[in-house]
Formats: sequence, structure tokens, C-alpha cells
Amino acid sequence: MKVLSGVHAADAGRILVEGQPVTFGGTRDAEAAGIAIIHQELNLVEELSVAANIFLGRERTGPLGWLQSEAMDREAAELLGRLEATFSPAAAVSSLRVGDQQLVEIAKALSLQARVLIMDEPTSALTETEVARLFRVIAQLREAGTTILYISHKMDEVFGYADTVTVLRDGQHIRTAPRADLTPNEVVSLMVGRDLSAATREDGPPRTPGEVVLAVESLSLPWPGHARGYRLKDVSLSVRAGEIVGVAGLMGAGRTELLEALFGAAPQRPSGRILLDGQPVAFAHPAEAKTAGVALVTEDRKRLGLFTQLPVQDNITLCTLPRLARGGLLAGPSERAAADESIAQLRIKTDGPGAPVMSLSGGNQQKCIIARWLRTEPRLLLLDDPTRGVDVGAKAELYRVIRSLAAEGLAVLVTSSELPELLQLCDRIAVLCEGRLTGELPRDDFSEEAVMRLATL
Repeated sequence: MKVLSGVHAADAGRILVEGQPVTFGGTRDAEAAGIAIIHQELNLVEELSVAANIFLGRERTGPLGWLQSEAMDREAAELLGRLEATFSPAAAVSSLRVGDQQLVEIAKALSLQARVLIMDEPTSALTETEVARLFRVIAQLREAGTTILYISHKMDEVFGYADTVTVLRDGQHIRTAPRADLTPNEVVSLMVGRDLSAATREDGPPRTPGEVVLAVESLSLPWPGHARGYRLKDVSLSVRAGEIVGVAGLMGAGRTELLEALFGAAPQRPSGRILLDGQPVAFAHPAEAKTAGVALVTEDRKRLGLFTQLPVQDNITLCTLPRLARGGLLAGPSERAAADESIAQLRIKTDGPGAPVMSLSGGNQQKCIIARWLRTEPRLLLLDDPTRGVDVGAKAELYRVIRSLAAEGLAVLVTSSELPELLQLCDRIAVLCEGRLTGELPRDDFSEEAVMRLATL
């Protein structure tokens, strides 16, 4: 994907566009050849407006070089209209949530009028409504003759829309075949090189939850300036030691806001009561939550979870450096030993503790963040969409990690944009709709229909 879009130069082989060999010295060359890309990890300038991001590097200017902001806003509004987006072209990207930022990336690619459009996991942060909207746009592009290279780990998308399926594994071509010649199970087996059934089913006997670690009573979070007036309203739930509780809901239901409120990271102070091991707490800052034994793995690992310029070791040990110091000075061997221990514990695939964290796959980056928080010895682990943008093999490995942590007595509260994930992982599922808790399901009552019914009340 990066070779095709001009990010990296190929060492061997050829790229042909409409039968003609091409060589790219950079992304501008690829764009000039009619190739555009939508990256899985968002590449937006958060301080700029939506329109400015869409036309970044290709700004509309007048004869004297002045920016034509109104013209860019109009064009951006037209592109966003095709995606049925509801936010303004003048809005700052930093004010948008991940799903809407993903739509900005898609609009940016559409503005290039590319002949070849590469989409890397474009639905990873979109709601079902937004996904349906995206595929209507894809259908229009296909009708107009655009070639689409669609990268996804979601089998329903692959088998619902692709004409041909190519499977890659560890940098090697495994198989290319018409969609009709394959089944979802065959594709998953080709992707991971093994049968995932044993890796994805519940491991061992059912867990027996212990004492209540987290109790939330009538938690509300205001939303100043919004017509609804609240992000969360009267939410009550509990999580026991050794239990995995899921939080389901459509995009905008308040899943992330709930975890942020519990971690002291909400934009406003919540009302209601939060009890940790029976004691009321009111965290004004995430540092207070960390000290109390609460850990949060955020949904946007690149922007909010990783220190992208630091190596694997630093990303793992950053929250526990005082424990590794001797006489006020950081002890290098102790830090290295701590990183090695976490790498072994979570089976992080890396060239070593000194490897750049951005050289790791998405799943192993996520393990580094989880490892960092586990070193703080938390009692409560909050996971916000922890497998977003990772492949099916990495998901199975993360499931193993989450289950083993619960088996050791950790209380886990997890959200996910993929309902089957919650049905598979959790002991109970609490369902949110527009900031309200609309119901809770025990494992015996799990079904997609039951959850979706509560999510749309």
C-alpha cells in the first residue's frame, strides 16, 4: 500500500497504471498518476478546519496567491454532502470524534478524483449508518470507472462488496481468487495460517466473579451547548473482580465518554457516584485515577495512547519510572528488564525493547499500551475499542490477553464498535443509547438482535 502510494520506493518488481510502468519518487507522483489513499491511521492536522485538511497542499488560490477560503468551503461541503456528513467544513478537526475524522479522510481522497483509490480499513471507526453511506459512495465510484483497492479484516465487507479477493500474510502473496470461489472461513485461515476456532472461543471453565470493584450510580455528564444537554444521563452499572463487562452502543451513544468520566479525563466533571472497592472517588485528573488503580487504554492509540517518537521500552515503562529509579536516577538495566518481562508476558512481537514502537503492527502496538498499564498493577482496566484496526490474528491474541487478565482477578470494562467481539468476550453487556443506559444482558441472553434492540431505544 505504501509502495503504491509513493511513501516507499519498491526494491524490485513493477507498478503499471493502465498498462504503463510508473516510478514514484513521493506521494505527489502517485497522486499525479491518479492514485489516492485513505490511511487506517488518520493523517489530519487537528488545528486546521475540515476544508483546510481536505485541500492541504492543493489549496485554492486566486491570481495574487490569496487563499480562496469560500471556494474551498463550498467544494468541501459538496464532498461532505456526498458522504451525508452533518458537520461544517469550517469546523476544527480537533472538535470531531474519530468517526467523523474518518469521513474527512475519505472526502480528502475523493477530492483528488483518483482513478485508483486505496482504502485501508476505512470503516474501522464508522457507525453502521456511516458504513452504509460509504458503500453508496463506493458504488457511485465504481459506476464512474474508479478502481478500488479495499483493505479490510471484516469478512462481511469483503464478501458483501469485493469482486476479487487477495490475501497477504507476513509480506507474502498467499492467494488471489474471485470472491465466489472463497468462503469467509477459508479467507481467515489463509490470513492467519491456522484455524482460529480454538483461539477465539472462551478459554477454560466459566470465570467466577469476586467482589464488586467498580460501582457507578446515576452517573451523568453535561454537554454544554448541545441540544440534548448531556453526554451521559443516569448511568448505573458495576464490574466485579475477574469479570469482563462490555459496553455496547452505536457511535455517539456515550461509550468513550463513560470511560473518560470514570478515568477523570472528561471535558466536564460528572455528577452521580463512582465507587472503587466500595469507596467513593471523584478523579479530577487521570493521574489520580492511575494512583487509585484505574487504567485506560484509549480508542485512538496513535493520538492518545502511543509516544510515537519513543521506542518500545519507553512506551512500556513510562508510567512506572519512579519504581525503576535508584537514588533518583533511572536505572537502565532495571528499565530494560521490566520491558523484557512485559514483552514476554504479552507475547509482543518486536525486534527488541529498543525498536521504534511505530515499526510494530497495530496489534503489538496495542499490547505495548496494555503492558504499560499493567505495570501500574491496576484493579480496574478500561478498554476503549481495544482491537480497532488490528487483524483477525492479532484480535485473537488480544482476546487471550484480556481473558487471562480477568482470570487473574482484574476487573475489565470494555467497549467495542464490533458487536460480535463483545458477545464473544464478555460476561455481561451494558447497552447505551444516546447517553442513557437502556439495559443490561447476562451472557445467557446474548444475541445481536437483543443488543441492537436496546441500542436503538
